[in-house]
Amino acid sequence: RFSMVKAVADELFEEFQTMALPAKVRVSMACCLNMCGAVHCSDIALLGYHRKPPIIDHDVISQVCEIPLAITSCPVGAISRTK
Repeated sequence: RFSMVKAVADELFEEFQTMALPAKVRVSMACCLNMCGAVHCSDIALLGYHRKPPIIDHDVISQVCEIPLAITSCPVGAISRTK
């Protein structure tokens, strides 16, 4: 599976490696309108949205994410503890 973040990073990687852009650019991505990704203060902001609720692999997420931090960072309570 590819995400929006991976697709954009693959396209822009070389531009940021060579520093060939004429000025500093801040690119931000978020998956909701609540501005968790600082899209309101970026030069280029990409906003995605979920058409269906995301499927969470609980075994994987507990190893790659601080669960209490992820839960408290969502202002609408879309992330909750299941265990």
